[in-house]
Amino acid sequence: MSYQNTIAFQGAKGAYSDLACRGMYPDMETLSCKTFDQAFQAVINDQAIYAMIPVDNTLAGRVADVHHLIPTSGLKIIGEYFLPIHHNLLGVKGTTLDQIKTVHSHIHAIPQCKKFIKKLGDVKTNVQVDTAGSAMNVAQMKDKSQAAIASKLAADIYGLEVLAEHIEDAEHNSTRFLVFSKQPVTHFDKNASLMTSITFEVRNIPAALYKALGGFATNNVQMTKLESYVGAHFNVAFFYADVVGHPDEENLKLALEELSFFAKDINILGTYPASLSRNI
Repeated sequence: MSYQNTIAFQGAKGAYSDLACRGMYPDMETLSCKTFDQAFQAVINDQAIYAMIPVDNTLAGRVADVHHLIPTSGLKIIGEYFLPIHHNLLGVKGTTLDQIKTVHSHIHAIPQCKKFIKKLGDVKTNVQVDTAGSAMNVAQMKDKSQAAIASKLAADIYGLEVLAEHIEDAEHNSTRFLVFSKQPVTHFDKNASLMTSITFEVRNIPAALYKALGGFATNNVQMTKLESYVGAHFNVAFFYADVVGHPDEENLKLALEELSFFAKDINILGTYPASLSRNI
């Protein structure tokens, strides 16, 4: 398996991150990693050319661990991908719903399907590391009383049967992924909408954040995301932001120049094409 045709993700084969990799790069091989840090390291160590990392979910919020790894990884963001999350109940082939006694899945997937689980009656839930891992465990147990909430891809990989489709409570369940690489994107389609991700630390002056963000407003730069990091002494002074545009465009260039008066350690993590799922 050539690293130049490989994309790394966190989780077992069949995880939603694996599904995102295959959705954005259908011709690439996917590399399963136990942790987000290992997925980043796979790119750094030339085991994969890209890493597909989840950063936000419309129901669960931000993926906290990832936001602390991004600024120190040394990698560049080269793309984004939005994956609608459709949960499925998987079981050993021949299983019927009335046989299920325990449902296994990720800590976020179980509450996202609580209405369906309630309809199953007197069943227990068991939190596991990830959705695909729970599917793998159910396949290994070969027990018709055990079921997993995971993707259809996981069912195919582990030889399970889809007992029920689209069991999520909310229709607007979607995860945003970022794609990381050693090399930044340098050439863009002239008609493409672009995103730029940055981190910065505000200076120790009154109203520093208000002043730092003022340049984006006065220069008509749309900011789609702003995340704060809590320091060791709970001094919230470090921020991550996504903005629309390229740093060489006049309005964003002026905004970044103004930001430099009120912030330090400004780091451009990457400029990349905006997903077509965005309305910008």
